[in-house]
Amino acid sequence: MKTDIFKEMEKHGFEQIIFNYDKTTGLKAIIAIHDTTLGPALGGCRMWPYESEDEALFDAMRLAKGMTYKCAIADTNFGGGKTVIIGDPKKDKSEGLFRALGRFVQMLKGRYYTGTDLGTTGMDFVYASRESDYMVGLPEEYGGSGNSAEPTAYGVYLGMKAASKAVFGDDSLKERKIAVQGVGKVGAILIDYLMKEGVKNITITDISEENIAKVLEKYPTIKTVSPEEIYDVECDIFSPCARGGIINDETIQRLKCKIVAGAANNQLLEPRHGDMLHERGILYAPDYVINAGGLIQVADELEGKNEQKRKERVMKKTEAIYNILLKIFTISREENIPTYKIADRLAEERINMIGRLKTNYIPK
Repeated sequence: MKTDIFKEMEKHGFEQIIFNYDKTTGLKAIIAIHDTTLGPALGGCRMWPYESEDEALFDAMRLAKGMTYKCAIADTNFGGGKTVIIGDPKKDKSEGLFRALGRFVQMLKGRYYTGTDLGTTGMDFVYASRESDYMVGLPEEYGGSGNSAEPTAYGVYLGMKAASKAVFGDDSLKERKIAVQGVGKVGAILIDYLMKEGVKNITITDISEENIAKVLEKYPTIKTVSPEEIYDVECDIFSPCARGGIINDETIQRLKCKIVAGAANNQLLEPRHGDMLHERGILYAPDYVINAGGLIQVADELEGKNEQKRKERVMKKTEAIYNILLKIFTISREENIPTYKIADRLAEERINMIGRLKTNYIPK
């Protein structure tokens, strides 16, 4: 590997990176634990056919750091972590693979909790839970909190409304032109919210024809374009709901929108791309703020509160995303600072405050 891992860990404040290999199942997984100041690390497990180990490591580290900030700004008592599995989720999955992963997570003894992410499903972690006590977001019939895509999509929908209010002075989305990149787990539910509000002009894309077909079966009036064409669609809101890194030097020049607000993690390929959006007058809803609904659900599950009231409680807390984003947008406008920097500042302030509180000795 070409990456100087320890330099990268020092640069980004990482505590631990664990490389895991199981010869029986062929599992190749990287677990990245970024910061546990607020509590044990929490973050999903992604399975993807990465082209190299460096690419997988880069993704794990970016995602784990993003989870630290997401946990902080969403008012949870967890830190940030992430797992990536190198493999094709359509071909390489097996019960043994995820049970092997579960055993590696169990070795961390509660420093890290994980669950579904891109390329993985709830059933994958039912298998993993047979070897580990630290799996979250299992299907409800297996005692978990269920599909986290619902609160994630709800938060993105509310974030779009907050951004619309900041840019257009009105949080109604009915007359907005919206382009959605990715209509899988979260994107498809987001479409439901938009259609329920009466949005008339929606354009979608996805690398999966099956995902497109499912949306068009419900809403045949929605327009579609190829994955490459989505960046050129004239719209008010561009909503990335697939992989990260899609806001970059090439795509920023092509965007024809006023707002970027979507569910994908790590939408900015580099922080400077947030500066470029700001300079172009495009309002960016920081990804780890707007897509925090799923995190809110699994955090609630771990806190062990009344399960019968969980959905109501989670959706109510997810509604706070609207006001958090309005606060970020207001400070950004007043100080003329990109929104991603304001979000980082607010998250770091909470981490630092809790970190200082924990220096007080409490007798056992």
